[in-house]
Amino acid sequence: MPTKEDPDCWARLRFTIIGQLLAAPPPKGKLRGELEALAQKSWCHPVNGTAVRFSFSTLERWYYAARHAKDPVAALRRHARDDAGAFRQLSAALIQALTTQYRAHPGWTVQLHYDNLLAAAEQEAVLQPLSSYSTIRRYMKARGYHRKRTPRRETPGGRQAEARLERLEVRSYEAEYVQGLWHADFHHGSRQVLTAEGGWTTPLLLCFIDDHSRLVCHLQWYLNETAEVLVHGLCQALQKRGLPRALMTDNGAAMKAEELKSGLHELGILHETTLPYSPYQYVAATIMCCSG
Repeated sequence: MPTKEDPDCWARLRFTIIGQLLAAPPPKGKLRGELEALAQKSWCHPVNGTAVRFSFSTLERWYYAARHAKDPVAALRRHARDDAGAFRQLSAALIQALTTQYRAHPGWTVQLHYDNLLAAAEQEAVLQPLSSYSTIRRYMKARGYHRKRTPRRETPGGRQAEARLERLEVRSYEAEYVQGLWHADFHHGSRQVLTAEGGWTTPLLLCFIDDHSRLVCHLQWYLNETAEVLVHGLCQALQKRGLPRALMTDNGAAMKAEELKSGLHELGILHETTLPYSPYQYVAATIMCCSG
């Protein structure tokens, strides 16, 4: 069976259907009846092998395309449309308005972009007639105009991280060996607890997880996020699972404490930190484990 990559599979099928009419042309006035009879038959799909039928108008178009061609099979091949990749229903003015609007508001949904274009078209005749919502959505998807979340913090570091994420490709990764890389992070609990002093506080869950095996090396609740707490949890994980080659954390104050850096250096553990405002660098299993 021809594969999807075979450029002649459809041409051969079309020639198989129409070829009998080319070899034995029907008498005058009988062509329509022959094409209607062919339209009632089922044919084997050249790619997936399922039964498929073709309409009278389609068979008629194939017949006239191949009747006077020097190479009927070549005439029946699929040809790329001249307007492939273009959006005929979108005018140049509408495309420019949509592009300007997206650059100014990349966090808007497609529906919000369409509603604003609809309002603008009522004021500017050059944007009329406005294309349908589905056409606008397809155009934005084809051009990579995806919705972008607004940075939580409007700071120079946040804007720099947003620009880096937009400019560079982000891929997932996994350490090659067990104990090659650990991840550590704090997660705030969803409920407050009553301490022995009679006050309410939100506990934090500290998690150490192996990147390759997703094994939780240590998991413990604490009342605050300090270097002392982090070192205590790290010692528990080391006693349970041994020494990793590297430890990845975020850029919190506890993670950047000199006590932690010196201790990891003495143990021969490489300390790596994520880029500022780039939580996507953390392995998803860490967050899932802490959330559970």
